Amino acid sequence: MKATLAALVLAALSATALAQTTPVGLWRNVDDKTGEAKAEIRIGEAGGALVGRIEKSLKKDGKPDAVCDECSDDRKGKPIAGLEIIRGGKKADGKDVWEGGKILDPENGKEYRASFTPIDGGKKLEVRGYLGPFWRTQTWNRVQ
Repeated sequence: MKATLAALVLAALSATALAQTTPVGLWRNVDDKTGEAKAEIRIGEAGGALVGRIEKSLKKDGKPDAVCDECSDDRKGKPIAGLEIIRGGKKADGKDVWEGGKILDPENGKEYRASFTPIDGGKKLEVRGYLGPFWRTQTWNRVQ
């Protein structure tokens, strides 16, 4: 009985540790230039690929009814709260990085190629957006 209970506890702890080393969860993105928290983004998986939505804006000057005026695709005019900003991205073979996705910057409406790398035991997420040979990296903090 004790051995079975110990095995179940160990399995649960292993699953929790594994779940923390993925981009799936609730994240607070922080502007890499100002250090200001901008939004909370919930990342999930659908069909084996990442999908992420803005759960709430944290910007000091943010309007609760703001929409993505700068977007040029199906997200144009959609509310910022609930806006899908991450599409795609699959775990690379043999690496703890999710590649091949896209990320939208709702402030300028531009979509960038993106990679997502859990760091610090899954407490942080390096989000790198690429435009041609150039890139920009933000470090997001796990909320959940």
